[in-house]
Amino acid sequence: MEKHEKKTEIPKKLLQDLKGYKIVGNHSAVKLCLWLKKSLRDRGVCYKQKFYGINSHRCLQMTPALICNQSCVYCWRPLDLLPGVKGWDEPEFVAEESIKAQRVLLSGFGGLSDVNRRKLEEAKIPNQVAISLIGEPTLYPFLDRLVEIFNSKGMTTFVVTNGTHPDVVEKIEPYQLYISLTAYSEESHAIINRPSRNYWEEILKSLKILANKDCRTVIRLTLIKGLNMVPENFVELLDIASPDFIEAKAYMHLGYSRMRLERSAMPSHDEVRAFAEELEKLTGYEIKNESKISRVVLLAR
Repeated sequence: MEKHEKKTEIPKKLLQDLKGYKIVGNHSAVKLCLWLKKSLRDRGVCYKQKFYGINSHRCLQMTPALICNQSCVYCWRPLDLLPGVKGWDEPEFVAEESIKAQRVLLSGFGGLSDVNRRKLEEAKIPNQVAISLIGEPTLYPFLDRLVEIFNSKGMTTFVVTNGTHPDVVEKIEPYQLYISLTAYSEESHAIINRPSRNYWEEILKSLKILANKDCRTVIRLTLIKGLNMVPENFVELLDIASPDFIEAKAYMHLGYSRMRLERSAMPSHDEVRAFAEELEKLTGYEIKNESKISRVVLLAR
């Protein structure tokens, strides 16, 4: 297994690297997605709108846990710099303050001449929550209640987890539940995800739980050249999880991942498409959609 690692020390610039984040309480944060900003200017929408029908400009991107139990080589967030959690906020507070934070972050768009005014007003009342901004959301002990609160507001909820806490995966009932996979074995898990301890058995348990969830389910395969782009390696895991959708998505050479991986580790869209086509032959899933700009291919049953 070839590695594209760099040995560059990560600089300690917490405030600079969290620029654009609105911190909520003790351990949560909100950040406007790039695609929300583009959509406000009618310059495009994210692949989630193309694939799943959500509105990019009405999506609240947040995290209830500015901590993680892994240090993945491909992660572009500044997790190395985050302080520890000193106390857990109540989910009602996290939900309400996250929506307020979104409105604060949107306030600067009112003075821009190229903003779609209708979309801007709609964006202030988000109807979609992507619980996937930074950190591992299942570390927040009240995640199930937080999802319920957002659901009660008529919002669709997408939760993205690394699968290391199967008890939480079993409890939560979002509109759409992702398990993000880059590893395909215990050995690759140690190399790619660099966990605080070996979570491979927990991840396998989460995949089994995913197969029996009532909500829509997704396995996201983050593809890194030289590390995990062998479709055959994921077939057994996909069979265990039996997701509604599979996203084959390129690792993107951004942020802090550049300290650890070379640009050559980022596959082209054509390489992602080739991976998906091979997966199609091996699994019975079919390619349904793709986004070249995001280097992602959607497969479904």
